[in-house]
Amino acid sequence: MRIVLFLATNLAVLVLVGTIFNLLGFQGLLEENGVDLNLQALLVFCALFGFGGSFISLLLSKWMAKRSTGAYVITQPRNRDEQWLLETTRELAGKAGIGMPEVAIFPSESPNAFATGWNRNAALVAVSAGMLRQFPREEVRAVMGHEIGHVANGDMVTLTLIQGVVNTFVMFFARIIGHTVDRVVFKTERGYGIGYFVVTIVAEIVLGFLASMIVFKFSRWREFRADAAAATLTDRAAMIGALDRLRQKQPQQKDLPGELTAFGISEQLKQGLGRLFSSHPPLEDRIRALKGNP
Repeated sequence: MRIVLFLATNLAVLVLVGTIFNLLGFQGLLEENGVDLNLQALLVFCALFGFGGSFISLLLSKWMAKRSTGAYVITQPRNRDEQWLLETTRELAGKAGIGMPEVAIFPSESPNAFATGWNRNAALVAVSAGMLRQFPREEVRAVMGHEIGHVANGDMVTLTLIQGVVNTFVMFFARIIGHTVDRVVFKTERGYGIGYFVVTIVAEIVLGFLASMIVFKFSRWREFRADAAAATLTDRAAMIGALDRLRQKQPQQKDLPGELTAFGISEQLKQGLGRLFSSHPPLEDRIRALKGNP
């Protein structure tokens, strides 16, 4: 199913980009002389691809989240836990000034939660069955406050915009590098040579790897904001307690599916340089921030 979704997303982006590119009157990325890059056309092309993929993924995010986690959306509560979860989410959404999100439980013993969706008034918040069983209700409530904080802050849309900008400039500069190397090193006089395609692919991988640090930096920063929102919406001590309990259980934790890791309450601990490519700051840092310590 993920492969089908991946192919469908890319096909949709290709059709969208091709249509808009033609409507704007661009016939290709080279000038009419077949030698020089048309930088205006290149930037438009990269922006369409860079933002197109990000926004299509955002629009499909709730559906993808439900499919990838097996989340069960609560429509009619079947027990007291589900009733409490709905009422708690409704209360917190009201406090945060957003529309009531869909509330779901996903079948995982690993304590985690996530929020996603393109619209702050039609989002999805979900908590694992393991967290509901293992955590006291006041701590689960704080975690739900954290996820509601993400929604109220518009973090999903902001992250999509940042990813779109990063994608655009990675593609743009990779093609400039590929074009330059193809002309200077491989001596291609007109059109595209094999050097252009090889160098462009390598440059995209390298630049994409480096640029991802920008996205992860924002992702870590927004976790502190969501923690602060949880402390305001619920109880600071309960949020500290939830993070401390997560820290104690961290060695046994399993990550959410890759596309949802950045939207979870926690992820696996990374060391050294790996922290630069982590979507979440260390739990110890988040606890210190909530306690007001530098």
